[in-house]
Amino acid sequence: MTHWKTPFRGLLPLACLMAGPAFAQEAPQAADPAAGIAAATDTAFILNSLLFLIGGFLVFWMAAGFAMLEAGLVRSKNVAMQCMKNVSLFSFAGIMYYLVGYNLMYPLGSWSIGSDETGGYLGAFGVAVLEAVGIGRDGADDYGYAATSGDFFFQLMFAATTASIVSGTLAERIKLWPFLIFTIVLTGLIYPIQASWKWGGGFLDSQWGFLDFAGSTVVHSVGGWAALAGVLVLGARSGKFKDGRVIPMPGSNLALATLGTFILWMGWFGFNGASQLAMGTVGDVADIGRIFANTNAAAAGGAVAALILTQVLYKKPDITMVLNGALAGLVSITAEPLTPSLGAATLIGALGGVIVVFAIPMLDRMKIDDVVGAIPVHLFCGIWGTIAVLFTNPDATFAGQIVPIVIVGAFTFTVSLVVWMTLKAVMGIRVDEEVEMAGLDMAELGMEAYPDFTPS
Repeated sequence: MTHWKTPFRGLLPLACLMAGPAFAQEAPQAADPAAGIAAATDTAFILNSLLFLIGGFLVFWMAAGFAMLEAGLVRSKNVAMQCMKNVSLFSFAGIMYYLVGYNLMYPLGSWSIGSDETGGYLGAFGVAVLEAVGIGRDGADDYGYAATSGDFFFQLMFAATTASIVSGTLAERIKLWPFLIFTIVLTGLIYPIQASWKWGGGFLDSQWGFLDFAGSTVVHSVGGWAALAGVLVLGARSGKFKDGRVIPMPGSNLALATLGTFILWMGWFGFNGASQLAMGTVGDVADIGRIFANTNAAAAGGAVAALILTQVLYKKPDITMVLNGALAGLVSITAEPLTPSLGAATLIGALGGVIVVFAIPMLDRMKIDDVVGAIPVHLFCGIWGTIAVLFTNPDATFAGQIVPIVIVGAFTFTVSLVVWMTLKAVMGIRVDEEVEMAGLDMAELGMEAYPDFTPS
């Protein structure tokens, strides 16, 4: 994904097509090149804006996927809390991205730290401003590309996705309001600042030539780093690690978790496909189709790899690993879903599935309690996917991929750790042990997701 103001590609061929006669039986008329270009410009604007809107509501649907996945993988006594967190974090993300995040990510204000030569380091502070109501060609800024409103809507969905990643890792023992305060900081400051370094034309893009098409690093690893910092400060759930053993804490509803995974899988077509950012030419539409196909292939590769590997290692396949394997494949292909062949995309996703199968028990051995496996899926596979760009995109360089991974990781983890430690010192981030054992649904919300069943 690049800055939305990237000049429209392929305008002249489309203009020539639209300038020709509409029907063969009409009397020949002199073509008006200016009218043809204007009509092509209008068409491109409409199609590009439509791509943002379709992609945006598909990525919005991923919020439901995260909510269902997490609700299925936590115990029944904490399901309502996970639903509350996912609705609330998305809502706060929407407000913060409007107030601060959009301009920090795409500097549209009067100043930014950096220059055209070096790329920016910090964007402008200010609220997002949409185009005027009922604009015409004369009143639209960069009219030949897309509506600002569509771009804002699409980019907001990515900011909210980053916060959703953090939610599942810290489930079942974190207080609601400290988590939401962290979400405000993450979506208003941390995410947009580092995203501007790549997608806003900042220094990772201009100086390092960093390639991250739809956000394996910019979105997924950022959510993973924030989650890792949080879990290190928060600690494991009570009873998770005892006498050198890992105590299983099965989720409440694997059917719901499976539904959530399929919703995320579907939403990813918008996540990756609309990151093409243009739909006004034959080439753009063909590329979007290629992205869809590769995205699906990677998810399938991750799921099958996890299925086979858990069968070999544990003698029985593990549905939770297979679900995370599919998500791992999706994260892995996100940095470059366009250039791989279908076979390469499948292998990239399959390696993501392998990473997850080994990384989840590794975290358990390290006594890092990630309830839903978000750190292996989004952080580890986000890093892997960004490195995998080197194998399919000839424009990628080793330093151009590795250095930005380190810079984004160091920035996100350090700032997140400071915020988590500050919240812990000021207001506390963890519920009491009695509350944790009883379940956060009743203690924090006063209601249960499954009131007719005894919490487990």
